[in-house]
Amino acid sequence: MTITRTALEIASQPTTWRQAARTLPQHSAALPRRGERVAVIGCGTSWFMALAYAELRESGGHGETDAFAASEFPYGRRYDRVVAITRSGTTSEVLAVLTRLRGTVPTGAVTADPTTPVMDLADEVAVLDFADEESVVQTRFATTALALFRAHLEAEEALPDGVSTVEEAARDAEQALASPLAEEVLTAEQFTFLGRGWTYGLALEAGLKMREAAGAWTEAYPAMEYRHGPISITGPGRVAWGFGELPAGLADDVRKVGGTLAESDLDPMADLIRAQRLAVAVAEAQGLNPDTPRNLTRSVVLSDVRA
Repeated sequence: MTITRTALEIASQPTTWRQAARTLPQHSAALPRRGERVAVIGCGTSWFMALAYAELRESGGHGETDAFAASEFPYGRRYDRVVAITRSGTTSEVLAVLTRLRGTVPTGAVTADPTTPVMDLADEVAVLDFADEESVVQTRFATTALALFRAHLEAEEALPDGVSTVEEAARDAEQALASPLAEEVLTAEQFTFLGRGWTYGLALEAGLKMREAAGAWTEAYPAMEYRHGPISITGPGRVAWGFGELPAGLADDVRKVGGTLAESDLDPMADLIRAQRLAVAVAEAQGLNPDTPRNLTRSVVLSDVRA
C-alpha cells in the first residue's frame, strides 16, 4: 500500500518538534512576553492549539491568556498582545483580525509560509516552514506550533507542574509512532475524546482529525463533563479516549456501560499522534484517501470577511 502524504507528515513530528525548540531564539520576538495579557487566535485546528497554549501559559504563571476562534474575537477587550496561528498565512478570518488591530496593539503570528499576507499584517512572525505540509488535513504544523510555545514556556521557566519538556514529548512521540493501535479502537464505530486543562484543546483536535480524514462520528468534551450527558452514547463498540490523567472513577464508569477506554501514559501531545494515526487507519479501512478529504481545502479564503 502506498503511504499517504498525511501519514508521512504525521511520522515527521518528533523531528519538527525538536527543530522548533532548537530554533526558538529566532522566533521569540513573535511570542508573548512574561506578564502580558494575551489573546491567541486561529481557525479550526489552529484555534484548538490556541486553546491548549492559552491554558498552558496561564496555568504556568506566564500571564493571563485567552483563546478565540478568529471570527469571534472580542474587539472590545484590551490586550497587550494578540498572537495568531495560521498554517497557510491566508485564512480570511485571521487576516481580518490582524488588519483591524494593526497599529493599535502589538501582534505576532506563527505560520508555515513566508510568502503570504500574514507576513505584512503581523508585527512579528515566526515562520515554521520546516513544518509546512502538503496535506489538507493539518497534523505536524499544528503540533509543531504548540511545541514552539511549549519550548518558550520552558525557556521562561513557566511550564506548569507535570508538563514535559519538548524533548521528553518528542521521545514519547517516537513511541506513539512505533506502538500498534489496539484492534478495539481501530474497529470502533464512535469516539468521544476527553481532556482536562490544556489537553481539552487536544481532545477537540483529535475529534476534528477523525471527522476530517475519515468522516467518523466523534465528539469531544472536558473530561469532567463526560458524566453530564456524553456517557449516554458510550457502549460496546464505542471508545472514550482520554488525554492525560482522567478524573477519578471515570475509567470505571466507561467500563460499566460497556465502552472501550483508551488512555496513555505518553505526553498528551504525543498521544495526539496516536489519534492522528487512527484517523488515517480508519479512513483507509473505509477506502478513503486521507490526503483528499471531503469538502475541505487547505485554507479557507473568503471573498468578503469584515472584522
